[in-house]
Amino acid sequence: MSRVQLALRVPDLAASIAFYTNLFGTEPAKLHAGYANFAIAEPPLKLVLIEGTAGEDTRMDHLGVEVDSTEAVHAATTLLREAGLATAEENDTTCCYALQDKVWVHGPGQEPWEVYVVKADANALAKQEGSTCCATPAAAGTGAGEPVAASGCC
Repeated sequence: MSRVQLALRVPDLAASIAFYTNLFGTEPAKLHAGYANFAIAEPPLKLVLIEGTAGEDTRMDHLGVEVDSTEAVHAATTLLREAGLATAEENDTTCCYALQDKVWVHGPGQEPWEVYVVKADANALAKQEGSTCCATPAAAGTGAGEPVAASGCC
């Protein structure tokens, strides 16, 4: 099963968890300090909430497509590169409490997208030291062949 991921950086994590629990009628699938995610069956969506700065508006952090296998990530990487888009791969990365393989690409408005597979749950692990995981999105390459800086993840 594939599903779209929407990661939001929210100023009040507790209020956002309460709101989205009511909106989608489900509790978070993962809940950690500064982080929550919802695995919503209908509509098929992974909603990720990342604690931001108090008093700021909620903003989109990044978008993603969760796929079933590493092979599907590799297929997406090939497709994106053949389309002339700059990509950045991350394999066996521990990010947002999961072991993942992924590829990053940016849309024409510099919106960061990841295509990723969760290979194993890592609930006991915190974000990797020095990782860009759930960090503020970095500046991105804008054209084919330019490097794409990985953004947040989840």
